[in-house]
Amino acid sequence: MDYAKVLSIMERVGRKLGAPVYSIGALVQPKPFRSVVFIMLSARSTDVRTYKVCEALFAKADSPEELLKLEKKELIEIIRPIGFYNTKSKNLLGISKMLLEDFGGDVPSTREELMRLPGVGRKTANLVLNSAFGANEIGVDVHVHKIANRLGWVKTKTPEQTELALRELLPKRLWRKCNLAMVGYGQTVCSTRNPKCKTCKIRGCCKRVGLPKLS
Repeated sequence: MDYAKVLSIMERVGRKLGAPVYSIGALVQPKPFRSVVFIMLSARSTDVRTYKVCEALFAKADSPEELLKLEKKELIEIIRPIGFYNTKSKNLLGISKMLLEDFGGDVPSTREELMRLPGVGRKTANLVLNSAFGANEIGVDVHVHKIANRLGWVKTKTPEQTELALRELLPKRLWRKCNLAMVGYGQTVCSTRNPKCKTCKIRGCCKRVGLPKLS
């Protein structure tokens, strides 16, 4: 299997079809703090909705110091559209406080230190390392987990299992590419419901695990 070719096709198609994930970089770079905030807020939300919320948030608070100056009520109103706003607002304030107290205001660049931050698990830490620091890590969200299993590349039940399996399967140079390519393809072609299998550009090498036979 030419994994690099498959991922490149997914990325090319996703970009051509305007997958929302490819617009995130312009918003969050080059500030690691923005990456942490965006990725944490995006949990159980769409990239489109999270993008709009983060645009509004960063216009008022673009650093840990500025975020802590917001009234909690104001912060909640800004992030309310993405849901779970009470928990997420608490985590944002906790993250900002810890960054200032423990890391001199800078976002740490190791998984272990990132996972000390409130609301930051392994997936979020990997995505931050990937997007903010250019590290070769695999962030496994619902799209990556779903597509990797549909392709037959892995046979796993949880995102954590998928990450470990993909680390074994793919050469390290492709780890960083994996998330963007699969997320973009999941947002445009390989959706959870009604995937566009008949027009899929990688149909010939996809085992379509868990999907009904094509009519």
